[in-house]
Amino acid sequence: MDLFEYQARDVFEKHGVPVLGGVVATTPEEARAAAERLGGGTVVVKAQVKTGGRGKAGGVKLAHSPQEAEDRAREILGMDIKGHTVHRVMVAEGARIAEEYYFSVLLDRAERRYLAMASVEGGVEIEQLAVERPEALARVAVDPLVGIDEAKAREIVEAAGFADDVKDAVVEAIQKLWTVYDAEDATLVEVNPLVRTEDGRVIALDGKVTLDANADFRHPDHAELEDAAAADPLEAKAKEHDLNYVKLDGSVGIIGNGAGLVMSTLDVVAYAGEAHGGVRPANFLDIGGGASAEVMAAGLDVILGDEQVKSVFVNVFGGITACDAVANGIVKALEILGDHATKPLVVRLDGNNVAEGRAILREANHPLVTLADTMDGGADKAAELAHAAA
Repeated sequence: MDLFEYQARDVFEKHGVPVLGGVVATTPEEARAAAERLGGGTVVVKAQVKTGGRGKAGGVKLAHSPQEAEDRAREILGMDIKGHTVHRVMVAEGARIAEEYYFSVLLDRAERRYLAMASVEGGVEIEQLAVERPEALARVAVDPLVGIDEAKAREIVEAAGFADDVKDAVVEAIQKLWTVYDAEDATLVEVNPLVRTEDGRVIALDGKVTLDANADFRHPDHAELEDAAAADPLEAKAKEHDLNYVKLDGSVGIIGNGAGLVMSTLDVVAYAGEAHGGVRPANFLDIGGGASAEVMAAGLDVILGDEQVKSVFVNVFGGITACDAVANGIVKALEILGDHATKPLVVRLDGNNVAEGRAILREANHPLVTLADTMDGGADKAAELAHAAA
C-alpha cells in the first residue's frame, strides 16, 4: 500500500524523523485555517496524489499568507494529475533550504536484500539522475539481519559524498528512516528532498512510503491508512474474500490456482488474443489451493462484476485440491450466482482426478460452460468468445 505524502509525514514524525508541520485540507477554507494554525507565514500547498510530477503539473504552490493558501488550494483541488484527481492538499510549513539531498531504502528482490540509495543532489528526477549520472547516486547493500545501524549509515553517507559539516545529522536521520522502514514493515521509504536548512537542520521535506500488505496482521493500525474512496470496488470486493486479485484492462477474465499458473495463463491468453482482435486478459485472480464452491463463487462474482469482461477462462491444475472438487465448486458456484452469471466460461482442468472433474462438468451441461482439453486451446476459445461479444 502506497501512502499519501501527509501519511508518510505522520509516520516519519511518529518515529522521530525530523519533519516540518503539515495539516491536511479538503477545502480552500480548511487550507486557510491550516495556514493560520501553522503561524500565518509562508507555507507550501501540496496536492495529495499517489503519483510523481506534482510540481510540474502545478500541484505544489507557495503561499505567503492564509488568504493565499486558500487561493492556491482552490486552484489545486480538483486538478487531474496523471489520471489522479486531487481531493485533498497538505499545507506544510515553509523552509529556507540551503541544500537538497536524496535518500531511500527499498527491498531489492533480485538480490534478496535491502538497498539504500543516497545522493547529495536531491530534488531532481532521481530516475533521470541514475541513468545520466549514475556515479552521483550511491548504492549500498543492507543486510536484512543487521539493518542500518550507525556504522552502515556512515558508510552510506561516505559513499554519497556528504560534506563533513552535515554528516552527523544525515547519519542520524538515516537511522531514523531505517526505523520507519523496519518498524512499519515497509518495502520502500524515500525522501526527496532531504534538506539542510539555512539554520543547519536536516529535515525530511517530502516522503514516499510503501507498506507490505503481507504484514498487515502485525499492523492493525495500517487499515486506517487505506484510501477507501479511491480503491477499485472490484479489488475491494476481492479483498473482502481474501482473493489475490488485480484488475487489468482486457476483456478475458482469468481464474487460476497458484500465482505461477495464473501468470502463465495471462501470457497465453494475451498471445491467443492476437488472433482475435487483440483481446487481452482482464485480471489476475489466484484462488489459491482451495477451490470450494464459496471461493469459486466469490471469484466469479468479482470477475463477472467487471463490465469489461466478455468471457472467463478458468484454468486449474488439480493438486491437493483434486479436479473433481474444483468441478463441483464451479457447478455449485454457478448455482449460487444464478442470474448474475451471464458470461461464457471456458474451463480447463488437469492434474489429480482430471477425468472425474471433466465428467462432472459434462454431466452438469451448463449452457455457459465450455470444456477445453489444453491451456492453449482454452485460451484461444476464451479469446474467441470475448472478441465475438465485443
